[in-house]
Order: sequence, then C-alpha cells, then structure tokens
Amino acid sequence: MDESIRAPARRPVYLLAAHPNLRESRVNRRMLQAASDLPGVDVNDLYTSSADYDFDVPLEQKRAEAAQLIVLLHPIQWYSMPALMKLWFDEVLSYGWAYGGGTALQGKDLWLVATTGSPAESYHPGSYNRYFFDAFLPPYEQTAALCGMRFLPPMLLHGAHRTSEEEVAAHVATFRERLATYPDWPEMADMLDCPSCDVPAIDRPNDKSASAAADESGVRRR
Repeated sequence: MDESIRAPARRPVYLLAAHPNLRESRVNRRMLQAASDLPGVDVNDLYTSSADYDFDVPLEQKRAEAAQLIVLLHPIQWYSMPALMKLWFDEVLSYGWAYGGGTALQGKDLWLVATTGSPAESYHPGSYNRYFFDAFLPPYEQTAALCGMRFLPPMLLHGAHRTSEEEVAAHVATFRERLATYPDWPEMADMLDCPSCDVPAIDRPNDKSASAAADESGVRRR
C-alpha cells in the first residue's frame, strides 16, 4: 500500500451516506447534517466525494480500518442500497482484505440507518411490498458476517415522505444521540460476538496457485 496516502486521525465511527438527490431529501439530509459535527465521527457523503463513481480505495480502506462502527445512511431504493454505495462495497471490500483471509474489519460493527418511502404497513404479506421488511436485510447481514462484523439492529424510518415534522425531528435527534454514545448502548451487552465465515481459496482464486488448484479440480472460473 502506498505509504504516501495518509489516513485521517483515528475515529471510532465511519459514516457512509448515499443519497442520489440529497437536496430534496427530507430526512437523510438532516441526519447527515446532525452527524457532521460530532467528534469522533468521520462522515463521507459518497455522492459528493465520489460523484464520478471513482474511489480512492486505499484511503477508503484506511478510513474503514480506523473505525469501530461503520454506519450506512441511505434511502431504500428498489429494496436495496443506492448504486454508488453498492459500488463502494464492490471496490473497497476486496478479497484478502475484508474477507477470504483478510481480517481488516474483523470485530467491528455495521449499522444500517435507512429510510423508506412506503409506510411500515406496506411491508406485509397482505400489502404491495409483499414481505416484512426483515426479508430485505439478509444481504446486509451476510456482508457483515463474511467480514467478521456484527450487524446491529437497523434504525429505520418508514414513510419518510409523509412523516410529521415532529417525528422527523425526534428521529434525527435519536440518531445523533446514538452516534454520540456509541458503543454505550444498553443492547450491546446482549449481542453475540462477530460470526466467522471462512472462504476457501478455491471458491475465489486470488493468485496463480489458487487458480491452478481450481483448474485442476475442474472448477470453471466465472
């Protein structure tokens, strides 16, 4: 890794925010502002810092390594995260660094803080979203598990378009308070340790020897 790239001062929280149209955001914009001046919180608004969809991967990895808590702040779009945040995961959480023998994120916490346009009651088998919201969380949970991280209970605000001003203000205040007091949350004592998911080299070759082993075993590379 290039030693000329300097990481920011060690901070316990790295907040990744992604909103494709933050100016018109009713909730995410205020939550981002509420976190931006908290000591110990490193904030990265991806659609501002990487609007060209280009990441400084070594720097991003250093920022993630420096934190104990990684926060994902974004609106739910098509039952998932915005495209730029997904690209951050694709490029930054590399094999050999975040998983597959890499332990850079081992023992850290991952916290999803998200908003939905649909109300909570729409996430029900009898409504148009057809599933309880928990059904859309496994990709987040398993990403955390593969990296050896704990997936903390998400903080969600449903129906963000029509939630009252009082509810939005209370939600933002709670979010700020949670960030400011991490990791002194009452529920932390009852949470299980980070899981362990070992990825065999043959499942994701990253060097010639592993590739040769895959070829010899008859496994086709994608």
